[in-house]
Amino acid sequence: MIDFSVLTGHWDEYLTGLRNTLFASLLALAGSFVIGTLIAVFRISPLKPLQAAGTAYVEIFRNIPLLLVVYMFFLGLPAVGIQLNGFVSGTIGLMVYTSAFIAEAIRAGIMAVPRGQTEAARSSGLSYAQTMRYVVLPQAVKIVVPPITNQFLNLVKNSSVLGVVAGLDLMYYGDLVNSETYNTVTSYFFVALFYLMLTFPLAFASRALERRLARSG
Repeated sequence: MIDFSVLTGHWDEYLTGLRNTLFASLLALAGSFVIGTLIAVFRISPLKPLQAAGTAYVEIFRNIPLLLVVYMFFLGLPAVGIQLNGFVSGTIGLMVYTSAFIAEAIRAGIMAVPRGQTEAARSSGLSYAQTMRYVVLPQAVKIVVPPITNQFLNLVKNSSVLGVVAGLDLMYYGDLVNSETYNTVTSYFFVALFYLMLTFPLAFASRALERRLARSG
């Protein structure tokens, strides 16, 4: 039986957790898209060192559990004199981890753009960077909207990892409410509802965007 007094009695805690989860997700979302795009360009660069750097980044962070990536920033950086709190460590870890998947999605989109367009842009005098920015990437991002939006949904759900490092997110405050009320089912039931409040609108918006792009050809 769900006890709604748990929600009304700890409304401020849930609301603070929701706000911090939303803020961390937006920061990680923007950062992972920028880093992922840069890594994707590295992966297909004609320069071998950039290719190697991009490949190493993807293979390392895509094949390490997210929790270990977060620990790397939360527990690893203090060893070299850099101290980050749980919120910052968790957000950066989430950003780095997700960017590896977004890089591969964008790389697939770039590879789907006809090579003739790249050759035509280069023959018209554009540099490699200008060709990517003005010709290839706009088309590639349009192609990979569905997989990227799925990654963003996963990012919001994965933000619960912040709770492990006291990142003041929804899961952290859910743990706190549970420890105060000893009502485990109800405490985490409301955490799940708040996550749905974040993911349902994002899923709806992504489907609307996909339909709009499909109509525009």
